[in-house]
Amino acid sequence: MKKIASFTIDHIRLSRGIFVSRKDEVGGEVVTTFDIRMKEPNREPALGQGALHTIEHLAATFLRNHPIWADKVVYWGPMGCLTGNYLLLKGDLTSTDIVPLMQETFRLIANYEGEIPGATARDCGNYLLQDLPMAKWEAAKYLHEVLEQMEEHNLVYPA
Repeated sequence: MKKIASFTIDHIRLSRGIFVSRKDEVGGEVVTTFDIRMKEPNREPALGQGALHTIEHLAATFLRNHPIWADKVVYWGPMGCLTGNYLLLKGDLTSTDIVPLMQETFRLIANYEGEIPGATARDCGNYLLQDLPMAKWEAAKYLHEVLEQMEEHNLVYPA
């Protein structure tokens, strides 16, 4: 089988950050897929499943209710390798375009108090797999160490 594009990225040199993974035309409109990379692949421990699941619930809910971006959100979900998330947005966008949105998203998660949206047996297929304290810790780490200090290597895949 032909290797898919996401497997051609040099994960040995990949930093944490926000990267344009791909752009696809769907129904005459561009959909941009972003790699929201929270962990350095193969160099630091992956995100815990409960923390990543909680980040998914909070980010997806926040983004789909965002006053400016809600109508552009196609999908937010975790990567299988547990090192980050994918965000699909309508529009021909760059990584820089969504830095403020990701800062807002991860600031919300880092400071979140209360019930996790959708974390009930009726609403979620694995509702007990949640870890709000670790989600908050991971979100704050990513926010302070990466999103608030963005550099070129955090915005463009390594060549």
